[in-house]
Amino acid sequence: MKQIFVFGSNLAGRHGKGAALEARKNHGAVYGQGVGMQGCSYGIPTKDEQLKVLTLAEIQGYVEEFIHFAKVKPEWQFNVTRIGCGLANNKEEDIAPMFFGAPENCILPAGWRELVEQLHVHPRSSGG
Repeated sequence: MKQIFVFGSNLAGRHGKGAALEARKNHGAVYGQGVGMQGCSYGIPTKDEQLKVLTLAEIQGYVEEFIHFAKVKPEWQFNVTRIGCGLANNKEEDIAPMFFGAPENCILPAGWRELVEQLHVHPRSSGG
């Protein structure tokens, strides 16, 4: 089964720190490409071209694109890192629910699948 390393990126494709650096060094991420498949990795943007953090709604859009891609590649395994929760400084409880509906071939970070299910059963009120 093909293993894909899923990491948080920036729209400039500067894979210089954190999981993005790991993706560039060990999983074929392409410097200058911020979105999608690259080698044996998949970039989900959490920052813009100036390395400013994207809004949660913007990140959600890229996560939805990823989930669609993962669904059409059931023969691949997608190892999702804590995208948006390291250098982008988002909370796990804000990012994890974005992966609701992710197929079983997506291996989410420890506790995320449970957090997704818990928040889906008891949705938090959105504060805008």
